[in-house]
Amino acid sequence: MIQLHYHPSNASFAPHALLREIGVPFELLLVDRAHQAHKAPAYLRLNPNGLIPVLVDGDLVLYETAAICLHLVDTHPQAGLAPALGTPERAHFYKWLVWLTNTLQATLIHYFYPERLVDAGNTAGAAQVKAHAQARVVALLQQIDDQLAAHGGPWLLGSSYTATDIYTWMLCRWTRGFSDRPARDFPHIGPYLARVLARPAMQQAVAAEQLPAPLV
Repeated sequence: MIQLHYHPSNASFAPHALLREIGVPFELLLVDRAHQAHKAPAYLRLNPNGLIPVLVDGDLVLYETAAICLHLVDTHPQAGLAPALGTPERAHFYKWLVWLTNTLQATLIHYFYPERLVDAGNTAGAAQVKAHAQARVVALLQQIDDQLAAHGGPWLLGSSYTATDIYTWMLCRWTRGFSDRPARDFPHIGPYLARVLARPAMQQAVAAEQLPAPLV
């Protein structure tokens, strides 16, 4: 059985909800961050970076959230959560998934952990990094809003629901505490997030992780 090492509200939410959308049996294994379980030797043997999530699928041990999502859509093509291989639609699927993890998510990490980019004790510098990261994220959210407006479809790629929608919802949720223009305040993103959240698999994942309100 597939095992997913997760922590509520972490990047593990995307593969968690994706597994529920696919509908295959899996086991959730909580990584207790409060007790630094993600830095323990046993976990570091799975992911030497000490980050969450990790997916174990038979003999395969996989980390990096986007890679896990790609593995799941490729090994469960019957779920239809990615466009067909070799098509322009698949290329755009790759583009958006990589953009989400490499551009939007990376910038969000700077917002949440600004102290990593400055010298120890430089609180003013950390505050400046956080403010600039928030402004950058707002600009990136505008790209998502523009994408939704341009094609007029219900989902990020248009008419078909894919793994990118789950990933987008997760990252947009991380902006819920922004002092300026969280994702829900954008005219096209707000209704889009509600559509994603209305899916039964998303509701099940939210309930299983006991995510607190506000959800977005």
